[in-house]
Amino acid sequence: MYTHRFGLTTHPLPRDACGKTFFADSAGYRRLERAFAELLEDRGVGLLTGEAGVGKTAAIRNLCHQLPAPDHRVLYLCDTAVAPLDLYRTLAQELGLTASHRRAQLWTDIKKALIHLVDERATVPILIIDEAQHLSDRFLIDLAGFLNFAFDSRDLLTLWLVGLPPLVRHLQLQMHAPLAMRVAIHVHLDALERQSFVACIEHGLTAVGATSKLLSDPAMEMLYRASRGVPRVAAKLLRSALRAAHARNQNFLDDTLVQLAVDELALSPSARP
Repeated sequence: MYTHRFGLTTHPLPRDACGKTFFADSAGYRRLERAFAELLEDRGVGLLTGEAGVGKTAAIRNLCHQLPAPDHRVLYLCDTAVAPLDLYRTLAQELGLTASHRRAQLWTDIKKALIHLVDERATVPILIIDEAQHLSDRFLIDLAGFLNFAFDSRDLLTLWLVGLPPLVRHLQLQMHAPLAMRVAIHVHLDALERQSFVACIEHGLTAVGATSKLLSDPAMEMLYRASRGVPRVAAKLLRSALRAAHARNQNFLDDTLVQLAVDELALSPSARP
């Protein structure tokens, strides 16, 4: 394994990056961090978008990870290609409820559970709906109705819709105006610019045990250009280059090794953002 050769404890830039393995020093993440804190204080609906691979899920997960558990309850849903009733049943189960087969009863039970969390347990509920670009028109219309019901007299929870950029265009349709008007904050994450990208790669390597510089400057530049600053693509290229270095008995990544990784992954659609 290349990890042993380079003194790494695990793969760099893991998809489940959190805490020390998460790179938190980009401008986009700092914007999200401020927005996240604002919606905790003034509960409402937030929208987080970005192209595939820029780290939306990792960013929101890292922010939730930092919250003191007794004071916050994070409810994470990502199976969005389902009927509205199925999603509400999942939410009810996450809240420890017996899921009803009737929407009106589900809404009532969920609202009561949220009120109990806020009033009796002094806990702030945070609902994350990931992959929200897959939500159907039917569901988005239904969600607006649920929010009207749940927020009729007070703000009970913070809701984040997380998805690809088409989600924004979808919400701009007239039929979704009631839901779009509830969005208090929209944060869009872009790919990393060069300086942040270099810092991200160096942080990712250091966080898993690297004690010296592992990439030449030309290799870093090639990695940046090939990945277009998208962390998920950079992670695939970096691991491929590290495996190639191990196979060649090299202890340092040069641009030749990164080029090998680019050539290897260029044929795979999953390697693209």
